[in-house]
Amino acid sequence: MRLISWNIQWCRGIDGNVDPARIARVARELCDPDVCCFQEVAVNFPALAGGAGENQIEMLQAQFPGYSAHFAWAVDVPDGGGGRGRFGNLILSRLPVQRVLRHSLPWPPEDGVPSMPRIAIEAAVQAPWGLVSVTTTHLEYYSARQRAAQIERLCDIESERSVHAITTPSDAYSAGPFQPLPRPASSIFAGDFNMRPDDPLAARMLETWVDAWHVANAGGPHPPTFCLHGKEHGPSPYCSDYVLVSRNLAPRIASMRADLETQASDHQPLIVEFRS
Repeated sequence: MRLISWNIQWCRGIDGNVDPARIARVARELCDPDVCCFQEVAVNFPALAGGAGENQIEMLQAQFPGYSAHFAWAVDVPDGGGGRGRFGNLILSRLPVQRVLRHSLPWPPEDGVPSMPRIAIEAAVQAPWGLVSVTTTHLEYYSARQRAAQIERLCDIESERSVHAITTPSDAYSAGPFQPLPRPASSIFAGDFNMRPDDPLAARMLETWVDAWHVANAGGPHPPTFCLHGKEHGPSPYCSDYVLVSRNLAPRIASMRADLETQASDHQPLIVEFRS
């Protein structure tokens, strides 16, 4: 199974152009992914630079025929014209998907600090070896306090998933919302975490998950995935994007790499291949 995780910055490249077709083309050329985890996806948000209020869910799904699309919007606001502007995270999968969960993340208030609501979307994907939980999110950029609260919640969600996976469900319902669909025994957690590898919050996350980059690359340093080409957010590139896995999934990691060439977004994509 091949997975790509990428903050696509509402499909806006370093050249300032918003181009969902370019995002899809780069992703397919890099790895022909089975699962795409995209962050910063916009629907009807003309206020975003370079955009015209496109429905990027529809546009991206059209570029990936045969894939199912699962979207979770953290931001849902009036667009000024009677509609709603939405901004969040998208999972595209050509593998079967069972239950999809959307987890709102904490948003503790802070005076004078820019921030926005955050969300994680979790899809139970039927991988070649069995059911696996694939979760993607985009953590707070400006506030370490908010980011810490979000990480604690995500660790709790992962703990709950692992207990659900070994809990005997009720057999009272065979269909409907109470239908006891299985929870996966392993997990992948991917996204833009908005922190550097030496951040103490990164260490907190590694109490729960394993860093796929370290597994695949013998503990080597993370590649720069942010500010590599564009300098809008700082002069020096650094790693802001990660793929983590549950400990029982680590042996299936065959390879992981970052593409450092593309300028289709202000972030660089991460590609992970798992053994079947």
